[in-house]
Amino acid sequence: MKLLKAATVIAGALAITTGSAFADNLRWKMPVAFSTNLPGLGSPAAWVADNLTTASDGSIQVRVYEPGKLVPPFDILDSVSDGKVSAGYTWIGYDQGKVPAVPLFAAVPFGMKPWAYIGWYYYGGGEQMLQDVYANKGYNVHAQLCGIIGPETAGWYRNKIESLDDYKGLKIRFAGLGGKVLEKLGASVTMMPGGELYQALEKGTIDATEFSMPAIDQILGFDQVVKYNLFPGWHQQFTAQYMLINKDEWNRATKAQKALIEASCTAATTRGLAEGEYKNGKVLAGFQDEGVHADQIPREVLEKLKSVTEEVLKEEAAKDADFKKVYESQQDFLKTYKVWDKRAYLPADL
Repeated sequence: MKLLKAATVIAGALAITTGSAFADNLRWKMPVAFSTNLPGLGSPAAWVADNLTTASDGSIQVRVYEPGKLVPPFDILDSVSDGKVSAGYTWIGYDQGKVPAVPLFAAVPFGMKPWAYIGWYYYGGGEQMLQDVYANKGYNVHAQLCGIIGPETAGWYRNKIESLDDYKGLKIRFAGLGGKVLEKLGASVTMMPGGELYQALEKGTIDATEFSMPAIDQILGFDQVVKYNLFPGWHQQFTAQYMLINKDEWNRATKAQKALIEASCTAATTRGLAEGEYKNGKVLAGFQDEGVHADQIPREVLEKLKSVTEEVLKEEAAKDADFKKVYESQQDFLKTYKVWDKRAYLPADL
């Protein structure tokens, strides 16, 4: 008995001095929507998993499952909410049919630059709004911003796009709110995971696709099948990824564990943006050397696309109260941010 009491006292002292030493360990399975070899898009998930294990001294261990190995990419939200897996890493815009407001946290046509978006998200109430959006639709998840990249291209096309009329009847893979814009223009919009796109282009199942930035599109091989690459990526000026965590799992984590997850994901967001910005210029220059036509959308066409985008956003806001609240918050932020953005940054051609 004396030995048992002594051991109890020592254990108590260790718990006090080491804080979370005797907290429950977290052992999470985390399916991902993107292959972890994709820079800035999939790579942050692997980095976060490794960093959490190291920084927590093994208290948090997250096992990453590549796309489709455990959960289909488009089923991640439901699987996390239902507790089938503890966490998932995804682009939440895939779930716009279930949670209409989430595309505003994923990619907004003619939306913010990535650093402006995270400014609004962290300091303009966006982080709490996202938790409320999920809760209001009955999902049992905690959403943690865990990656962001800069603009995508406006897609890869078999034939040259010279006007908006060229979208009529076009079979194209296009995601999120941008897809709704192209549907208004008469395109036949479909959604499929990134891993299926090369084959779909090659077989002619689709005529065109957008997916991501040049450093990623090159890995997926789009330039080997079609030769018209369109810019700028009006539909996704930022692309944000999130670690979705089952709310019960999140609640049982200690304060220290939560803080470490938040810090790791914040670091991953910075690293993901940095990786894309570092790699894209070289890849894009290489495309042009290999005969890819990097066509620029004329300003008058962009203005028409923006007009249609505004119609779509207003329509979505009229249908869903959460969408309306988030959209208005972002627009209020942009009123003052544009003053700073217009004056502070050098012109790209200077």
